Formats: sequence, C-alpha cells, structure tokens
Amino acid sequence: MKRIAVAVLACSIALPAQAEEGPWTLSASARLRVESIGGQFRPAPAPATDTMVSLRTELAAGYDAGPVRFNAELWDARAWGQDARSSANTGEVNALELVQANMAVKLAGKSTLTLGRYTLDLGNRRMVARQRFRNTTNAFTGAHLELDGGKGRRLDLMFALPHQRLPDDVAGIREDRVKWDRENFDVMFFGAHGTLPQVLGGTLQPYAFGLIERDGAGLATANRRIGTVGARHFVKASAGAWDHDVEGAVQFGKARRTSGVADVTDLNVFAWFVHADAGYTFAGGWKPRVVAMFDAASGDKGSARKFTRFDTLYSARRFEFGPNGLYGPFRRSNIVSPSLRLEVTPSKRTDAFAAWRTAWAENRRDQFAATGVRDASGASGSLGGHQIEGRVRHWIVPGLLQVDGGAAVLFKRSLLRDAPNAPPTGNTTYGYLDVTLTL
Repeated sequence: MKRIAVAVLACSIALPAQAEEGPWTLSASARLRVESIGGQFRPAPAPATDTMVSLRTELAAGYDAGPVRFNAELWDARAWGQDARSSANTGEVNALELVQANMAVKLAGKSTLTLGRYTLDLGNRRMVARQRFRNTTNAFTGAHLELDGGKGRRLDLMFALPHQRLPDDVAGIREDRVKWDRENFDVMFFGAHGTLPQVLGGTLQPYAFGLIERDGAGLATANRRIGTVGARHFVKASAGAWDHDVEGAVQFGKARRTSGVADVTDLNVFAWFVHADAGYTFAGGWKPRVVAMFDAASGDKGSARKFTRFDTLYSARRFEFGPNGLYGPFRRSNIVSPSLRLEVTPSKRTDAFAAWRTAWAENRRDQFAATGVRDASGASGSLGGHQIEGRVRHWIVPGLLQVDGGAAVLFKRSLLRDAPNAPPTGNTTYGYLDVTLTL
C-alpha cells in the first residue's frame, strides 16, 4: 500500500491542473481501485474468491506547432494483492507504457491526419475503443485520417498495427514488470467508419474493418484474416423524448479455431452480432431514463469447415455488459441477452443506474460468452444466468476528485452450474470502489 500512496502523490504533483502555457497542454490522472469477487464463474485454476488493488496513472502532454500537433501519453497500470491463480491479465496490468506518441497534421477544415502511436474511439465503441473502466487500454501504431465534412458528417480511415501488451506471462503480470509493448506487421488492422447525421430521423454510422494476422516471434495467433461489415443507427437521449441505438455486423473470411501450434486448419468464417435498445428519458428532477436492451452474437457450431463465433475485435463492453476486471462474464460472443436498465442523474455531480440482464448461449456447445465455461455435448442447456448490477458515481470535487462504486450478482443457471468445467462455487458476487484524481 505504501507503493500505491507514493505513486498517487507523484502523479498529483507531476503536472499542474490541465496546464496550458502557450502551445503546451499537460494533464494527469490517477485512479485507485479495490475490487473483489466471490463465487467465481471461471473454470479452474481461477480461484473461488479473489481481491485486487489496482492503480492506473495517466500522464499526457501536447505541443501545438501550428500546422502540426505533437502528442504523447503514458499509462502505468499496476495491480497488487491478487491470488497467485488470479484471472488478472494484461487487461489489468501494463506497467509504464507509452500508449500515444504521434503527430497530428491539420488538414482543410477540421480534418486531421495522425501518424504514430494512438488510441481511438469509433462509434459507440463496440468495435474499436479506448478503454475507460478497464485498467489498460487498446492502442495502435499507424495512421488515422479523420475527414470532417461539416454539419456532423465524418469519415474515419485507419491502418494500424495493434499493440501486443507485454509482459503477458503470469510471473511478469504478477510482478508488474516493465516491458515495452510490441507491434509489427504480424498483426494488421484497418478500416473505415462513417458518420452521417439526419438519416431516417437519426444518425447513421456504416463501417468496415479488416484484420490480418499470422504467428510471429512470441505471438501465437488463430491466423485470422477476417472482414467485419456493419452499421449503427441512433438517436441520442434527451429529456421528454424517446431514443434508440441499433447496430449489427457480420464477419467473414478465414481463421483457425484456436491459436495452438498444432492447429493448422483454416476454416471459413461467418459470424454475426446485433444490438438494439430503446429508451425514454423523463423530464424532471433526476431525469430518470428507462431503457430496454437486447444483445446477441453468434457462437461456434463446431463444424469441420466453418467457424461461426463472433470476434469482438478491439471493443469495450463495460457500458453494456457490466464491470470487467476480476468480473466480466459477458461479451459480444456466443450470447443472447435481454436487459432492462434504470438510469438517474440526481445532480450535475452524481449519476447512478441499476440493471437486470439474462443471458443464454447462442450455441450451447460453444464456450459461453467470456466465462470460459463450455459443455461440448450441449447437455447443460443454454441458460447461463441472471445478472443484477448497480453503480453510483459522485464528484467529490467537481472536475478534480471522483468516487465510483458498483456491485453485481450473477445468479448461475444450468450452463454455468452443470457444464463439465463449471466450478462448484455457487452464485457470483462482485464489488469495486474507485477513487479518481484528475489534474
């Protein structure tokens, strides 16, 4: 705990609050989290209970040289106290990493060409995302061209080498070792994402992405050569009005079922995912919003020639499926899941929500969502369970110090209780508490 206090103090004095001295911009933040899980849903060797303390420190600097802006951002994500068999991995630990180091060339209007290391959010972050809740983030090296057409019209084009977060071995993760992330042409990610307002009463966002990978030094892959084509249509939430968000995508190409060295069989890929939600925001004090959601994504049928499990690419999932970290049973893969949510905003400093979700496996013989639980015979059925979760966030000092607390209970049903590798641990409980200092 002494190391944590020293790190937070170092971050708090490193930079003045959102310093802007001429062309320079400087910022910093530190987030301290305590989280705990009981009644583990993951198969052995994951422990039945686990507790972890994590710290994410971010330092960012930018220099505006007129036609070119230079940007750098350092993330330091560490964790302590977790069980030796913990599920904590590179999603929680990535010590001292330069996730951004780029130059942004200003083009006509508000268009920009970014070259170098960068992070990126596209659309509602279901395909490409900079992480917020997770302790580490997705990052890329390459080019990102943002073409601004005015009046909300936009086209994003990208070619990138995704970063392989390192170290990725159990000992390196547990000891928070510092090792530079790797990127090379063994994994290439590219695509286009458009934004077109005033289409059918809302905003349309079509997209297409490609991912090509191969095994390399220190990297075992499923040799994915897949394309993802999809679209999203949405209307933003506003008081006294209905809103919606509908998105769907299909994947195609070639891949292997596993990343094992002995697996050399290329399979035809065809997979899909859909999301739909409809909400209503009431006018008045707390601005309550009630929203019904539905998510589904294909699982693998186990065919000798086809692979049909949807690939989540470089997405985020906390905003729809619940907290991850030591938790996170659900994702856009082999799932059929309706949900209801109530959101409230008591003040400008406080927001909260409570949600219920039920989830089935789309294919009962495939690995269920992100749990690792599987019954190849299908005899355990398809119902995974019911989740109830809630969260409250409050700015103790607006713009400076925020506290965020949440909890979830997963009531396991047949698939998560009876599958051959399901742990006999009862229902899963999880809770976390964050304190974030932003400077």
